[in-house]
Amino acid sequence: MKLIVGLGNPGKPYENTKHNIGFNVIDALAKEWGADLNQVKFKGQYATVHRPEGKVMLLKPLTYMNLSGECVGPMMDYFDIAVEDLIVIYDDLDLETGKLRLRQKGSAGGHNGIKSLIQHLGTQEFNRIRVGVNRPPAGMKVADYVLSKFTKDEQPVVAQATDKCVAALESYLREPFLEVMNKYNG
Repeated sequence: MKLIVGLGNPGKPYENTKHNIGFNVIDALAKEWGADLNQVKFKGQYATVHRPEGKVMLLKPLTYMNLSGECVGPMMDYFDIAVEDLIVIYDDLDLETGKLRLRQKGSAGGHNGIKSLIQHLGTQEFNRIRVGVNRPPAGMKVADYVLSKFTKDEQPVVAQATDKCVAALESYLREPFLEVMNKYNG
């Protein structure tokens, strides 16, 4: 079984914020596949989807971003999911808004959700899709920036990036991740 995790924060105040781009991608994928994220286990909201390529779990940790590993680690243990079958979608301040960067491994790069995953999984070697949200304007705190909503000008760019993410994830079910990286990076 493949596990696709979108990182974000639960609750209305966080909907459509920069930090919740991972949740947005999971919601878009669930809508595309006709899946209902109505199951809850280990502080996570999920759906299991039977695809022609095999079984796939879509997961949104409800632990808040900084504790994402507290959900993902136990889910992987319980469902016996190998780290090679995990892919995580999250926001990245170092990329231009809407730009995707797919990687097979890497450090947390200051992202607390990824720090938590690395801590709970015991490895940095898991597939990921980073979605650019840009850096905050001068004088704005990073926390305030990532918890802000996308501007009117950013919304179409983010919608396009979400669609591209969905396409990349669907490719990931059929092709080696290295090929998906080559196709969707940039």
